[in-house]
Amino acid sequence: MDKNKHLDSVISTHQITKEETLFDKYVKKKNEVKEALEDKYESDIYSPFNSGSYAKNTAINTKFDFDLVSPFKRNAFGCSGTLKEMYEDVYDFLYEKYKDVAEVKKQKVSIGLEFYADSDGDVIKIDVVPGRELSQDQYKENENLNLYVYYKYGNIDAGSERIKTNVKAQINNIKTRATDEKDSIRKIIRLLKVWKNTKYNYPTKSFFLELITIKAFDNKTITGSIWEKLETVLEYIRDNVTKDSFTLKDPGNSSNDLADTLTSYEKQQLSDDMKNMLDRIRDNDENLKTYFPENSKFKKEESKTNQYGTNSGMPVPPPKLNFG
Repeated sequence: MDKNKHLDSVISTHQITKEETLFDKYVKKKNEVKEALEDKYESDIYSPFNSGSYAKNTAINTKFDFDLVSPFKRNAFGCSGTLKEMYEDVYDFLYEKYKDVAEVKKQKVSIGLEFYADSDGDVIKIDVVPGRELSQDQYKENENLNLYVYYKYGNIDAGSERIKTNVKAQINNIKTRATDEKDSIRKIIRLLKVWKNTKYNYPTKSFFLELITIKAFDNKTITGSIWEKLETVLEYIRDNVTKDSFTLKDPGNSSNDLADTLTSYEKQQLSDDMKNMLDRIRDNDENLKTYFPENSKFKKEESKTNQYGTNSGMPVPPPKLNFG
């Protein structure tokens, strides 16, 4: 089997642009939630913005949601207001507004909105991430935010108010790199997300996989074909994630160690999974398809494109999407 050809097809069939109609629904719903927050909190909130895979151009079309970071002013909930009060207030507002049309749930640092299936059977998910500037009007200068941890997050205790970050710096961590490296990093991150999507309720978050991929590129010489690059990243994770000295610094705040978001057991599980995956693929190339499956919904379309060089019928211009 040609591993590179298969991985190229995995990436292509998982492009978010192939789900244009669904993507448009997400954008519309995200804008609706953004406007609701702005109407509710008025001058106490800065403009909410997209983060996560959508902003970083690492989304895949089999499982994606929009992260909507909502930056609040320092005194939005009173001079002595706590991050917990901020989090609970935003949850209460979203629950009352959307309880009849969505499941509203408290998550680790966000509030999840999972809208009930529409007439097409599509379920839209928006994660609202409330954050608060460190001091009054400081956000306009450096965009730093404090987040609230609702429940235990790896080794970070529930109720912790120590997560300070800069989400826009996280986005720029990929965006500002050289084009070739940036494109390679994004492809590997998408492939790891496809792999993660084959696992049920896997503890390792996508942001962790993103950062460890970037760290692999920063610490190893990663060249060659798409398979060779993926193989090197998988080896790096296997060999390093369980080390006591291993750290994974948040580009938005170097004091945050994302390695703390996994327990020792979860790190060992991730390392073992990388080892088993590499061993099985080396035993038989066909096993690559198990770990990195194509999106069957678009596989025929991709095969037709490869066979004839273009899709049959009149060409359709791609949607105008700006992922950074």
